[in-house]
Amino acid sequence: MEIDNPMSPRAADAEANRLAGEIETLGAKVSAARENIARVIFGQQEIVEQTLITLLSGGHALLVGVPGLGKTKLVETLGTVLGLDERRVQFTPDLMPADILGSEVLEESDTGKRSFRFIKGPVFCQLLMADEINRASPRTQSALLQAMQERRVSVAGHYHALPKPFHVLATQNPLEQEGTYPLPEAQLDRFLLEIDVGYPDEEAERRMMMVTTGLEEDTAEAVFDGASLIAAQRLVRQVPVGEKVAESILSLVRSGRPETSEIPEIRAHVAWGPGPRASQALMLACRARAVMDGRLAPSTDDIVALAGPVLRHRMALNFAARAEGVTIEQIVQRLVEPLI
Repeated sequence: MEIDNPMSPRAADAEANRLAGEIETLGAKVSAARENIARVIFGQQEIVEQTLITLLSGGHALLVGVPGLGKTKLVETLGTVLGLDERRVQFTPDLMPADILGSEVLEESDTGKRSFRFIKGPVFCQLLMADEINRASPRTQSALLQAMQERRVSVAGHYHALPKPFHVLATQNPLEQEGTYPLPEAQLDRFLLEIDVGYPDEEAERRMMMVTTGLEEDTAEAVFDGASLIAAQRLVRQVPVGEKVAESILSLVRSGRPETSEIPEIRAHVAWGPGPRASQALMLACRARAVMDGRLAPSTDDIVALAGPVLRHRMALNFAARAEGVTIEQIVQRLVEPLI
């Protein structure tokens, strides 16, 4: 009697068939999620896709754009469609870390015994919307550092685990606007993608104008829940990545560092480049994008499409580059040229 082992061709074929079936099923659920989101969010397909990629990758996203472009509405809709426990925090200059994390209060029992009790803050949820995150002071912004990286917070020497899954979707106004504080580099690096939110096209804006000014608006319905989203994130990590794609990701990220880059423009214009988190983020995002498209493996097209959102907040231009009018978008485009 023949017994399969994990390395046998038969077992490998069975595993490949299982993976293909699960990817097809997940692709159908993602399509349903997109349709539900489209009932409320008009146009902005690329923005929706990048946000879903972030959540399927298990990461956090930073949505950057001027006020009034529907960033808040998108996050609220995602909370509904993904079936997650959602909280919203409006970041303001007077917001304190305890307003996000929670705090300990001294209580006295009927017997006169005193003890501290921890009251959880809004960060204890599955989907935290940090609205206009750069309007709070750097001290308050940094309150999310540990939560975003470790999925737990430390208050008064005690660790408190956050719910699973846990994601932060933060919105940010352009730094040129009044009353904003730039996010520290360490916190920017914890966002899987930085998503630029631009103005909708004319047809989408026309539909938005007509639908949202009537008596009734369409609503989205839940497609996922917390458990199914975690299962989807686990599936994304099982997607195989070819050697060519893996080498392309590694080469692209390392080429963005002026210390190791062979590209003259990078050495001349970049003050500091992307760290190892960039290659990890690009690998996960490419896997998630392939799954969303129903493909069994990512390609170099995924790298080209996601290089900007992954790298633009993980690089900085030097003074000479800024004086010459060089932009991060131009630098990223130079990096992906060999893949096009």
